[in-house]
Amino acid sequence: MSGSTTTWRADLLELTPEALTALANAGFVKRAQKDVAAGLLPKMETGADGVVQAHFDDGVRTSLPPGRTLRDAQCSCPASGMCRHRVMLVLAYQALAASAKADAPAASEKASAEPDGAWSPAQFDDAALAASLAPSVLEQANKLAAARPVVGVQAWRSAGAPPVARLPMCSVRFFSRSSLVHARCDCKQGSGCAHVVIAVWAFRQAGLLAPGSAEVMVEVQPSASAGVDTTEPAPLPSAMQGEAALALRAQIDALLLSLWLDGSSQPLMALAARFEAVRSQVRALGWNWIDDALDELWQLLQAQQARSSRFEPLRLVRVLTELWARLQAVAHAGRPQGGSARPALPASQILGIGVKGEVALDHLRLVSLGAELWSDETAEGANILFADPDTQNVTVLERQWSREADAAAGGAAPNLLNRRVAGFPLRQLASGQVITKTATRRANGLVDITAGARQTGVLPLSPKSWDDLVAPLRQDSVAGLVAHLKEAQPDFVRPRQAASGASAGASGQLHVVAFERMEVASCHWDAAAQVLHARLGQAAADEANEAKTEDAQLHLALPHRAATPGAVDALARALAGEYGALRAVAGTVHLQGSQAVMQPLSLLTAQRAVVLQVEAVAPKPLDLESDAEEVPALNALAGDTLELLALWLRQGLRHQGGGAMSKAQAQVLRLKQAGLGRGATLLEAVLENLRSAQRPALVAQLAMLGLLMQGVAQSASA
Repeated sequence: MSGSTTTWRADLLELTPEALTALANAGFVKRAQKDVAAGLLPKMETGADGVVQAHFDDGVRTSLPPGRTLRDAQCSCPASGMCRHRVMLVLAYQALAASAKADAPAASEKASAEPDGAWSPAQFDDAALAASLAPSVLEQANKLAAARPVVGVQAWRSAGAPPVARLPMCSVRFFSRSSLVHARCDCKQGSGCAHVVIAVWAFRQAGLLAPGSAEVMVEVQPSASAGVDTTEPAPLPSAMQGEAALALRAQIDALLLSLWLDGSSQPLMALAARFEAVRSQVRALGWNWIDDALDELWQLLQAQQARSSRFEPLRLVRVLTELWARLQAVAHAGRPQGGSARPALPASQILGIGVKGEVALDHLRLVSLGAELWSDETAEGANILFADPDTQNVTVLERQWSREADAAAGGAAPNLLNRRVAGFPLRQLASGQVITKTATRRANGLVDITAGARQTGVLPLSPKSWDDLVAPLRQDSVAGLVAHLKEAQPDFVRPRQAASGASAGASGQLHVVAFERMEVASCHWDAAAQVLHARLGQAAADEANEAKTEDAQLHLALPHRAATPGAVDALARALAGEYGALRAVAGTVHLQGSQAVMQPLSLLTAQRAVVLQVEAVAPKPLDLESDAEEVPALNALAGDTLELLALWLRQGLRHQGGGAMSKAQAQVLRLKQAGLGRGATLLEAVLENLRSAQRPALVAQLAMLGLLMQGVAQSASA
């Protein structure tokens, strides 16, 4: 290598194979690694200006100046975009640097003194931003920051897990501590965008983060150089007290009260105009998570009217309680949670200020975690849940098809799994890995993929497809999963995610659970409840550890659903070992006491992936047990109270007869006897207000009772 060899470009030496995969693609990286291992290195030279040049045997010449990304490198090959020569330039440069430092002791000592541990993008000051990004980009960043977006920042964990900032609609990863140009955003621009600036500001405002610490939420403020007073708090809490905000809150309460009194079974025609009026005002104030919750509420009401398998009574109760609680929580925004242990929550995070719209994504890889199919009298559809291994984001692809349109077109409707999405059969997408350049994503995780020639490809899931997923999405022990769920913030203060409501009949968070020596401790079919129960544990290495492993089991509970009749048999066959040893399972998880209960969506075995709702398998004989899964008393009592609320919500409180009121009074007594005095008081107050026509307080009392029972159902000890 000619040119200066005493000073090596740190930005190129810091690019790990994972970083190169993100900046280019896995195919180019693997091929370049093989060539480096075989000694097939190009001729390298570095100019006095720091430009690195690579001369290949086939005559191709590639050069990469300082301060430029791989995409900006000049290459004489015919490729119109990214090529293997750019990746090979970096890996060959790293190989020569490693060889030179090994041969030169002085250089080795200097290299050992260079920082190679934890670092933060907060170290990039305004001068670094100005040197790396155009003035128009900084101006755009200040406009974005004026909305005070909430950004989640994840500290450096290892060389292969760099710092990450999760913006409402995209994520930024920092692959180099020496150069900002190698920061990678998953938006269409890819790098050098305003999102990178927002991410740097978020890390600055987050302060000192311990390596590997949990994600911290930051309300980003505009730069002081933009002429914005960053010392003043965001004006969101005061806006909640304005006349328009107070009037809107009253209208939302009135809408919720109408649902509680007249029931969700009332004709939707009577509610449509009120819903639209409220949502238009919500959009005007920018309360996007409130709008998203109202949209889900309306879809649930429509699903109930259409007798759709998407409708779940308890989910309807949860959405109503979340709407009320989210508005109440804003009044406490900016205050520490539960003392000083948890940071204050910004109002913009609770309301969803500044998260409207969608962003076009660049090269994107999505790994399926399963699918939920549904059908009703007029339509059918699917929700496919994906994980992005690069950013660890969970996204949902939604599609639905009208039966009336099929009938109008003539002929029989195609099988749901054979319907095409982005040019591919639904079955293939649901059980595959998608690589695309035509995706867009909304802040709530909804992703859309449009059909494009040679812009999207699908590969089948393999037994190692989830290996790149990390915590908190992927948990390597049941104890770790339980601890994570216990520390999670309540739904009504978190950003709304489509994945949390994508699983019909399930509540909780989507997770992958994988640990060594995973074995099936038990498996049986509850014919009365129509639920397949199983428990997964870690095989004990010896008898001394057997008792310990029995206490750390994952409870699988999969109910039979008419829309997906083969799912239960597919799960039973996978648990029976017909597809090899079990490696991992993905599904929606919630706590029941100290137990983690999952409604599984898919599994990975030693031989293949099993996506439950798209499998077509022969029936599997199951062991019958009806009372093996006894629910702890407090959990059962809370569940019964929630079922009572769901019944009231469906029929309407004003339509309840004397028998229903007597049943509710008996429930008050049960709550008192169990020591749940607060719940008993709330339920008793609801009954009293119904008798005395003091109805304005009902919405708050019912919401508080629902939230309390949800908490008891998940946290009561056995």
